[in-house]
Amino acid sequence: MIFLFEDFELDSAKFELRRGGERIAAEPQVLSLLLLLAENNDRLVSKDEIVEKIWDGRAISDAALSSRIKSARQLLDDDGKAQRLIRTVHGRGFRFAVVPQIRRVALPVTVSEPEHARSDLLPDADAPHAGATKPSIAILPFRLVGVAGAYAPLAEALPHDLITSLSRLRWLFVIARGSSFRFRGIDPDLAQIRSVLGVAYCLSGVIEIVGTRMAVSVELADTRTGGVIWSERYAGDVGNIHEVREQIVAHIVSELDVHIPLHEAGKARLVPTEHLDAWSAYHLGLTHMFRFTRRDNEQAGILFTHALSKDPGFARALAGLSFTRFQNAFLRYTPDIAAEITGARDAAERAMANDPLDPFCNLVMGRTHWIEKDLEGSSSWLDRAVQLNPNYAQAVYLRGLTQTMIGNSETADPDLGLAMKLSPLDPLHYAMMSTRGISLMLRGKHEDSIQWAERAARAPGAHAHIALVAAAAQKIAGHDAPARRWVESARQRAPNISTEAFLEAFPFADPDQRALIENALKSLGA
Repeated sequence: MIFLFEDFELDSAKFELRRGGERIAAEPQVLSLLLLLAENNDRLVSKDEIVEKIWDGRAISDAALSSRIKSARQLLDDDGKAQRLIRTVHGRGFRFAVVPQIRRVALPVTVSEPEHARSDLLPDADAPHAGATKPSIAILPFRLVGVAGAYAPLAEALPHDLITSLSRLRWLFVIARGSSFRFRGIDPDLAQIRSVLGVAYCLSGVIEIVGTRMAVSVELADTRTGGVIWSERYAGDVGNIHEVREQIVAHIVSELDVHIPLHEAGKARLVPTEHLDAWSAYHLGLTHMFRFTRRDNEQAGILFTHALSKDPGFARALAGLSFTRFQNAFLRYTPDIAAEITGARDAAERAMANDPLDPFCNLVMGRTHWIEKDLEGSSSWLDRAVQLNPNYAQAVYLRGLTQTMIGNSETADPDLGLAMKLSPLDPLHYAMMSTRGISLMLRGKHEDSIQWAERAARAPGAHAHIALVAAAAQKIAGHDAPARRWVESARQRAPNISTEAFLEAFPFADPDQRALIENALKSLGA
């Protein structure tokens, strides 16, 4: 449906607002609010209904609602005084007031030829890519198999939960339920979904209920090629339906947080750097950043800088740039450590200024406090990152590591377990295992500590500091020979590695714990 009023077009299928045919940039929540008011232009929409439909019934402040109404009015060149298009009915709610009356135009559903088969849509290698568009996804209602009975609502409840949780990923554009839930069918037509909703990705699923057992199969597909990127099957007892539902949603969100950026980076590798748009450069930069080598970190910095040349206010690219400057200081890639710390803080502050609600921006802000040895400050920023996205495995892990360095290793252990459970394929999974090794080591559980620390040090991508954790675990347990082998392994990864560099990177606050690790590493000649 397209709603026509004045010179505006509010398109529910494409989920966009246009004026004079030109698309107007708008936050998804504000667009959802406009659509809700337009669809019910013949009546008042109460505050309770707005909260139920837009915020899924969560408790919000009056200020939050007022802010969204104000943003919606600004998109329409309206304001609270004139109330030309959006009128306030004091104490009750809001209504759309358009003169002449709003017109609705129903759009036929058309199926376009798949893009991979159309030569006119192939990219021109000599032409720069226009504009930066974040990845987009539609979550379809799941299909039920078997006799669902009282559990039939799960077919829409699970996808609805996913839309809510995925909307917290600030790098991902999630189509609203009102549009994506119109696609119900046995086999979703990806070409049709791309044509109507304009999304790059589609998540579909099947729920099977047999007796007291439930199985959920999900599939992430690229609508541009029709290829399946990731799939998984979950099982559980319907007697624990709420717990199982929460676990499935958390796991799917964490998996998409890994697989979609990796897929975007894979596509970006096929494009010359100078032709990359901001989001493509950003995703490609992430893959280099997480390899933790000097050369890859430099390449990541170049890609984030390129993204910022395309979009100077790109908060996530600024956060990535902060991460690379942090890494320069953390692993001593450059001699001027102080300058790198200052650069990391500056980029993090600029990222926060552009998007204070982005969990990644809050995470890098926490890391700058950490490298500045302000562990309590770091912990508060990481707490905020987790509050913004409870499924953000890296923030959960870093909060656990920070608490471990503060001296609260037992408190940190649940965070470390949750992080590894949330994201078993995370690029920092080896760091999560290593931190659990440190936590166990500080609690005197030496053999368990060795197992975790050595698993981490053997993992692909593990840097020199991870090898030193394994060395310290072995030495403190009284095993000198394997401890020395891990020190040698650390030196092969970073010839200038030392105890001092390790303790600068990991500023343990408890003097006894710091001394335990320092004495172990120095006795090994590190």
